[in-house]
Amino acid sequence: MSIGLIVFIAVIALLVFWFIAIYNRLVALRNRFKNAFAQIDVQLKRRYDLIPNLVETAKGYMAHERQTLEAVVAARNAAVSALSRASQSPESGEAMRALGGAETGLSSALGRLFALSESYPDLKANQTMASLMEEITSTENKIGFARQSFNDAVMTYNTAREKFPNSIVAGMGNFQPAELLQIENPEERKAVKVSFS
Repeated sequence: MSIGLIVFIAVIALLVFWFIAIYNRLVALRNRFKNAFAQIDVQLKRRYDLIPNLVETAKGYMAHERQTLEAVVAARNAAVSALSRASQSPESGEAMRALGGAETGLSSALGRLFALSESYPDLKANQTMASLMEEITSTENKIGFARQSFNDAVMTYNTAREKFPNSIVAGMGNFQPAELLQIENPEERKAVKVSFS
């Protein structure tokens, strides 16, 4: 064999190993963000399971607030449906946007329920209601941490798949971009009012 042929075979072998290494790294990063979404899935399901108990507890005290209670239930059902679609395809931008929108609606409805519950001293004093609100608040914090982990994993994956020469392998391997999970909280957008009086 000539030296040229040996060099050619060596270059081809290096390119194949390089392609395999990049492909495997992209697979690992994609699996990491899917696993991170599974952690969000667990926490969201936990919150969804708590909401019917919260509504039932509030129902006895807030008979005149039926519209608010129904809005919470409807928002929960929309979020459960969006989560189901997103769980089947966490890399889908459409599914992530739908879940983000449904979660924004649910957070808003829960916020109205919590605000209204302040007007009902008996409800506020109810131990079951206090316990459920504490559980939901704790779960909200866990969701926030899981969402941050997911978004970090998505950013790492997207960055890796967009870098050259990874973008070539990503295109050949059909590695689609992943979407961040963004949940808008209208309360975060409001200006903080400071009073020194």
